[in-house]
Amino acid sequence: MNINKKIELGSQGLFVPKVGLGCMGMTQIAGMDIYGKADEAESIATIHRSLELGYNFLDTADLYGPLLNERLVAKAIKGNRNQYTIATKFGYEIDDNEQLTWQFNGTKNYVKKAVERSLKNLGTDYIDLYYLHRLDPNTPIEETVAAMAELVKEGKIGHIGLSEVSSVTIKKAHNVHPLTAVQTEYSLFERGVEETGILKTLQDLGIGFVAYSPLGRGFISGDIKKPDDFADNDFRKSLPRFQGEQFYKNIALVNEIKTLAIEKEITPSQLAIAWIVSKGILPIPGTKRVKYVEENNAAAEIKLSIEDLKRLETIIPMGTITGARYDAANMGAIDQ
Repeated sequence: MNINKKIELGSQGLFVPKVGLGCMGMTQIAGMDIYGKADEAESIATIHRSLELGYNFLDTADLYGPLLNERLVAKAIKGNRNQYTIATKFGYEIDDNEQLTWQFNGTKNYVKKAVERSLKNLGTDYIDLYYLHRLDPNTPIEETVAAMAELVKEGKIGHIGLSEVSSVTIKKAHNVHPLTAVQTEYSLFERGVEETGILKTLQDLGIGFVAYSPLGRGFISGDIKKPDDFADNDFRKSLPRFQGEQFYKNIALVNEIKTLAIEKEITPSQLAIAWIVSKGILPIPGTKRVKYVEENNAAAEIKLSIEDLKRLETIIPMGTITGARYDAANMGAIDQ
């Protein structure tokens, strides 16, 4: 790939490759494996390989670990910081003992504390894109974004993002300081941002959209065949999409996606990523293996015809029930 082949994310001057690298699975979260066991050396090799291919956009968060993921990214980018575009997130409160309180904190003081900690953990003096990970229901979004805007003035962050927020929140935030990106789960299995009009809000305001879990939390890869394909401590066991009868309904949908992928001589994952790229959206598939980062990045160059797109959206029309994205408690934490 031509290393200069970038797209603008939003309209505030941030240029990124067509596919990013989600780093969440490279470490545990609160003692739980995320998408299977992680190996630090392989994770770092994955980050390095992505850069070699011209895909230098890394997505992490202080939640992941907590803090361990940012420190792993720091090891990977050491001595080569300016070659990478780094996004990280804050908002899940982490105490002074590096433990999650499982509260959300978007107060001005916490914004300052969180960014200094992330800068230190990442071994850098600036973060390209800084997201509020979840809305703090007890702090007006205007206060949080005003504090983030100060970080832009200080040169500590380049761009402001929000994650899992409603159109109302996006508009309020954007009035305080222009947003560059909003991140939400989005895939063939999850199109809530279209159904609720969030995507249209972003387009109207010139804000970029970043799709996490573009493979439906691994479902669309086609590697998952039965519920006991997961280890006991895999967090996906708690997700409705992977439970009971819904699991088998989703497998049937994946098998149809596989059929089209085979016809096109690509993998189901590549098909799902190419579908998102075709919409001008930035997917950030997560992986911790070199083989998959090569496969995912190659999807950026796959061209899908109008017929291909129609067929995919006929397999899983908008509004298809595939199971809630999180358990009830975590769904309650999303600003809808």
